[in-house]
Amino acid sequence: MSKKILIGTGNPAKVGTYKKLLKNLDLEIVSAKDLNIEAPEEKAKSFEEEAIKKAEFYFKRSGIPVIVDDGGFEIEVLNNEPGIKSRRWIGREMTDEEVISEVFKRMQGQTNRNARHRIVVALATPFGIFTSESEVIGIVPEKPSEKRWPDYPYNSVMYLPNYQKYWGDLLDENDIVNHRAYALEKIKDVISD
Repeated sequence: MSKKILIGTGNPAKVGTYKKLLKNLDLEIVSAKDLNIEAPEEKAKSFEEEAIKKAEFYFKRSGIPVIVDDGGFEIEVLNNEPGIKSRRWIGREMTDEEVISEVFKRMQGQTNRNARHRIVVALATPFGIFTSESEVIGIVPEKPSEKRWPDYPYNSVMYLPNYQKYWGDLLDENDIVNHRAYALEKIKDVISD
């Protein structure tokens, strides 16, 4: 009999990603939506703090192990903004297109194009909370990709010079540079137990 695990997010694309990453484990994966759990308010000051708070929140409401992640896009020349505010950079929830547009508006005239997407994965269990971190490093090119990946605007914004492709264009190679997969791999033994 498979064990249940909750993916603590309201983002269906993220739930799909975790289903793919966890497919080899004998787990019944449920989403916050499946259990009618509303997302908590985000008020933390770091990715790790936010991931832990969300994991605790969903675990208390569901009573089953929970995987949550929090992360964001950091642009070196902009003091690592948008960072924790990735979707609320302008003070409110932004659409994918608004996110993309805001990045390129703020990057006009900048010569330092270094950027990274960091992620912290938190796993809440009856034995405590475990965390893991990973990142993908690239640059902000002069213009976004023409392609769009719903709910993943930064796929159109970050370019990976080693691959000569936008992050989202990697498709099959994406598993090689999937920060979520790397962070999850570090705590996979705890998940399987």
